[in-house]
Amino acid sequence: MPLNLDDLSGYTVTALAADLDRWFADEERVDVGSDIRPVTDFLQLLPSADAAALAAFDTLVRSGRLAQFMDVYDWSYGFDFAANDCAVHGAEHVWALAADGSSNLYVVLPDGSIRIWFHEEETLEEGTGFDNLDVFLWTMVRYRATLDGSLELAEVEDDLRALGQPGVLHAELGLLASLT
Repeated sequence: MPLNLDDLSGYTVTALAADLDRWFADEERVDVGSDIRPVTDFLQLLPSADAAALAAFDTLVRSGRLAQFMDVYDWSYGFDFAANDCAVHGAEHVWALAADGSSNLYVVLPDGSIRIWFHEEETLEEGTGFDNLDVFLWTMVRYRATLDGSLELAEVEDDLRALGQPGVLHAELGLLASLT
């Protein structure tokens, strides 16, 4: 039976590290250094489950144990939009997680959802988001494992579709479109 969103609740806290060890044990580790601003203030804006997920992810990022399965770098993680004279039209507060490979950033919004900040227009892209960090990270791990050939698309495609995430299903920009 395909997954649903409730099945992934708590994934970042309980299962992300094991999945990264399984599929990315030999991958380079993220090193963001110590100058990244603290996530603490942003955590206060999130619903409790989303705050727990981001706190767990932040701990992995800063520990140097996170496999480089996404573009998490010192210039992308925790990117300070105001300090870099960048606007985020459509949201007052966001936390940057990683780059998407095209200078855009995956960001967490205060409601816990994940969106892509489109750098050219300094706006949040419509129709390509994720409901929360747990489903986003679960998806990105499997997306990268599929790209690397560690996982067959057929093994996860039904779950990816069943989760109903626009960032996966968008006809042109979704992750499935890039895998098929």
